[in-house]
Amino acid sequence: MWRDELSLLLGQQPVSEETHYVDDRRRFERKATSIRAEITHPAFGTIIGFTRDISDGGAQVSIERHPAPPVGTVVSVKFRKVVGPINEEPVSMRVMHSNRSTIGLMFVPS
Repeated sequence: MWRDELSLLLGQQPVSEETHYVDDRRRFERKATSIRAEITHPAFGTIIGFTRDISDGGAQVSIERHPAPPVGTVVSVKFRKVVGPINEEPVSMRVMHSNRSTIGLMFVPS
């Protein structure tokens, strides 16, 4: 499953949400990394960005030369590493915040 591959990429074992609190606001440990993110939505097509950090809860993605999608928008995201995709099928993520050329995306439970 892509979440297991993501956990391995981050160098961590999958953990329980109940016991993995980083601080009062963060439920998941973040890992600084740069992974290509292809963000797609019918209203604007595909935006290419790169993660600044990623966790089991979501990702912070830098996008350039494209307006950020509105907060609350659910988008489809494919993560790609140099040698191929991390996830074959796009995952649903919600835009949680936007600041200039950076957006915060949260995984939407399937």
